[in-house]
Amino acid sequence: MSQRKRSKGLGGSQFSTQMTDGEDDSIPTQVKRQSQDQVNQKVSELVQFLLVKDQKKIPIKRADILKNIIREYKNAYSEIVKRADRILQEVFGLQLVEMDTKRHIYILINNLPHAEGQHPYRAKEKEKNGLLLVILSFIFMKGNSVKDIFFPGALWEFLHLLRVYPGKEHSVFGDVKKLVTEEFVRQKYLEITPTPLTDPPEFKFQWGPRAEKETSKKDVLNFVAKMQGKDPTFWASQFSEAEASQANT
Repeated sequence: MSQRKRSKGLGGSQFSTQMTDGEDDSIPTQVKRQSQDQVNQKVSELVQFLLVKDQKKIPIKRADILKNIIREYKNAYSEIVKRADRILQEVFGLQLVEMDTKRHIYILINNLPHAEGQHPYRAKEKEKNGLLLVILSFIFMKGNSVKDIFFPGALWEFLHLLRVYPGKEHSVFGDVKKLVTEEFVRQKYLEITPTPLTDPPEFKFQWGPRAEKETSKKDVLNFVAKMQGKDPTFWASQFSEAEASQANT
């Protein structure tokens, strides 16, 4: 089967959301940390902006990105776009391509293999499974289990960083609460267990058996490391656990 020649992407660097509570040693001052946090937020906003445009297959103008997302952070435009493109490629299987270099118009193209059977998920499900991978990564990096209440809670606060709100209909994921707590659970990707004698009720979020079969802790850690631009050994505990899990398979 012939393959379409892929356009050169925009590259990228690190994941815009934080999977752990650690500080980045490359940002030495509080002012710089605050500035980087604001850039991280812009990256998340741009990812969601591009995904919404892609749903309607609308070409994206650089002027619209600057006006609606970048705004006063024009000096960080290249960094924001590159990092958003990296997330789109790694999480959603999409690639941001400039199709008109004179007018600076972009489109998102499917970056997954075209031959049937070369990717474990159907193309139409790539957005949902991108979100699932992010949730599985969050759970693993937090020690394989996240104690939470449904609203608000650590998991939902993390999803807020991606502009995904469980109480609102999402243009890409639809009913996020139903997707996470019903569909992913029914598909055995997640397990949600109530914690006895808690008021308000608490729940424990863990990987489900299907997630254990279809991915590995090592793959998830490599994903997180790539997104954050670090070596997997940066997280010593998770690295040891991932290596041990791999050895036992």
